[in-house]
Amino acid sequence: MTALRWLDRPGEQGVTWGVPWPCGTIARDTAFALADAGGREVPVQSWVTATWPDGSVKWTAHAMGAGAPAESYRLESGREPAAGSPVTVERADGLLRVGTGVVTWTIEERGGTLARSISRGSREIARDVRLVSLRQSEPTPDEGGGAPREQATGVVERVTVEQDGPVRAVVRLEGRHGDWLPFTVRLYFYAGAEDVRIMHTFVWDGDAERDFLAGLGLRADVIMRDEPHDRHVRLAGAEAGSTTGFLTEAVRGLTGLRQDPGEPARRAQIEGRAAGELDPEVGNRLRYIPTWNDYTLDQGSADGFTLRKRTAEGHAWVSIPAGTRSAGYGYVGGVSGGLGFGLRDFWRLHPTRLDIRNAATDLATVTVWLWSPSAPAMDLRFYHDGLGQETYEQQLDALEITYEDYEPGFGDPHGVARTHELTLRAHDATPPSADLAAHAAAMNRPGLLAVTPERVLEAGVFGVWGLPDRSTPAHAKIEDRLDFLFEHYVREREQRRWYGFWDYGDVMHTYDPDRHTWRYDIGGYAWDNSELSPDLWLWLQYLRTGRAEVFRFAESMTRHTGEVDVYHLGRWKGLGSRHNVQHWGCSCKQVRISNAAYRRFYYFLTADERTGDLMDELSTPEETFLVVDPQRKVREDDYTPDASALSIGLGTDWGALAAAWLTRWERHGDERAKDRLLGTMAGIGALPHGFLTGSARLDLATGRFDTTRDEISISHLSSLFGLPEMCAELIGLGLDVPGFEGAWLDYCRLYLATPEQQEAEVGQPLTGISLVQAHSRLTAYAAVRLDDAGLAAWAWRKFYLDEGDQRNRNPLQRRRDWEFTLADGPDVLSPVLEAPFVSTNTASQYALAAIANLALVGKHLTEH
Repeated sequence: MTALRWLDRPGEQGVTWGVPWPCGTIARDTAFALADAGGREVPVQSWVTATWPDGSVKWTAHAMGAGAPAESYRLESGREPAAGSPVTVERADGLLRVGTGVVTWTIEERGGTLARSISRGSREIARDVRLVSLRQSEPTPDEGGGAPREQATGVVERVTVEQDGPVRAVVRLEGRHGDWLPFTVRLYFYAGAEDVRIMHTFVWDGDAERDFLAGLGLRADVIMRDEPHDRHVRLAGAEAGSTTGFLTEAVRGLTGLRQDPGEPARRAQIEGRAAGELDPEVGNRLRYIPTWNDYTLDQGSADGFTLRKRTAEGHAWVSIPAGTRSAGYGYVGGVSGGLGFGLRDFWRLHPTRLDIRNAATDLATVTVWLWSPSAPAMDLRFYHDGLGQETYEQQLDALEITYEDYEPGFGDPHGVARTHELTLRAHDATPPSADLAAHAAAMNRPGLLAVTPERVLEAGVFGVWGLPDRSTPAHAKIEDRLDFLFEHYVREREQRRWYGFWDYGDVMHTYDPDRHTWRYDIGGYAWDNSELSPDLWLWLQYLRTGRAEVFRFAESMTRHTGEVDVYHLGRWKGLGSRHNVQHWGCSCKQVRISNAAYRRFYYFLTADERTGDLMDELSTPEETFLVVDPQRKVREDDYTPDASALSIGLGTDWGALAAAWLTRWERHGDERAKDRLLGTMAGIGALPHGFLTGSARLDLATGRFDTTRDEISISHLSSLFGLPEMCAELIGLGLDVPGFEGAWLDYCRLYLATPEQQEAEVGQPLTGISLVQAHSRLTAYAAVRLDDAGLAAWAWRKFYLDEGDQRNRNPLQRRRDWEFTLADGPDVLSPVLEAPFVSTNTASQYALAAIANLALVGKHLTEH
């Protein structure tokens, strides 16, 4: 039996979650049953998302339908699930009809709509759900004014049913926004649900010099059956604690009139009920009361939205009091039914907009804009002219001043992507505002069932980590510092407004204490793009604490780094971009950024199909090394990419390849991926100096390394993009690959060993040693595997002291007190609490070293 708890809020409209299992405990054909804490059986749909090497189940996913949620549940294996009213999927005559038992969506196999109609029971509520976009051939002028815009409707080219019930159905639609911007939309249906979750992903395939996206949205027509004064408009304002307020209006208002229609009619209109028979003094003059046809809520920034309405096109807009951060949810309809609509993280992903048009007619139109037409058109051109950096020599010289790895033509966004999560909910009547507030909250923080950290740890997944440990003052201080770092980044995201369409989810790389801000405008010091693995830090911290706020932060980072920082089509497909002022700006395109190790957590915890797509894009990651040589600017040898002898770094490169192959093997049983993984592991074990060799040549045809290379080459970055975590996970699988564990343990022992020991064992002291604290977890790992108390003590010494660092001094190791200081006054844009000694590199690696060391050699920690 596995206990399940809500992450932070219950889900009422259906939920999907993942559960890990210890190796050898669950067979692939095992059935599962779900019951609440009171023993009531709940229908559940279950499927396998990963297996262990022995074929037993490693991860399962489960789905529960809509209904009043219990406080907790228990999942049991070996029992058939309870029956319930299922989701139905029917395909006939070029149409797909999906019913939840409450609503039915009719979907065309191809064409200009995502859904032809949405019905609740026998009543059609909405029709022609479609994607719309606006495109300009030039940027919006600085002085304002318009540029010609071309409007297009998204065309669906293929429809695939990925799941067909009984509790959960998933329909994937693929197509293009007009003649550009490929999209993938997934529609999620749960038994008994009245809402449908929509995941929209588009890939940028425009020319940044001449294509400017001026609007991107989801649109639907809503059937209006009621009298104008029984039609209602609701638009969400700012969240206040756990409650969201709403603009509460009618198309034809009955409040505030000179003639009073009576308190019952006024109250009914505010509450969304039929106003009933009106006093003749009012009823006979209804034609003189304006009907408000159009409404717009425009979220231009993370700090403010505007509201306006008008009676009809051709007449002036009337301003409505503005607000700060809209929850991004709305409703239009009447007492006979209507449509709720919204966008998750609406204000965080600005510029966004909600439109209601033609509410006074028989067919209103709503549009949820992912990019607001009110904003300047999206401009993705590179941010400088190259500054004369034509040759590699010039580019490397410039790297020394701005840390930017520039190369002409490489700052191209062609192939990056963005995913948004929307919702449409069909109502049989206007819901109370309190219900709409609950719907907005559920959209922005979807319910998720989760197992406890203890249960995840028991399953033995995700390598080396442990539960929080405050058993001594020394342990407690490390835990306090882990909390300090997380809270610091939460605060910084808010203080620095790390929000926006392309930016939300990422963090900055390095701080500028002179300006009291992050180096947002300096080359490679700006957006972090997964540099030194903040993704891993956040996910491991969630696993060990179970804290919802850590999960949400990590979730937004995974959504961002997996989409925006990675190329999904074009010449660099499968590669990511190193840190830069623009997320795609750096010429360093590598698999260390597209690393599957950063996505696996979210996928297995949620069974999110889009994250599965991202990992599937890496089915043959080794082939990306034919596209661009990561070391092309610094090579001293004569090398061009060769399919029979591809240069693969055994650190950042192979660690990412191994993560992709392992994930492919455990998710799909892919024998090719398994062979590549095991074959290259054996090759590393066979190299005379193993991981210390630094790089090896891979034959794409055989998937094997040339093991004759007899060199030693160390990079301080090799182990800082998930390699220690991946090696620990692979060794923990018990794969018994000859020489591999020994090669890894040699690297772990020797990297921070004394120069004398290094020379005694490999004939020379190692050079390039840096980031000592980060590498202390390698020493700790060797200490445990070799049962060496001396190495354990050495690991803690290196965690606290950066002695022997040949490159950098670590401010986190040298600073005794971690405190925030207030920066304010006329030289600061806004007052901020800052920690100038924190950079994302050192924060991420401090956290990863602390988590691993506490788990591995915590019993050897003494007061320092």
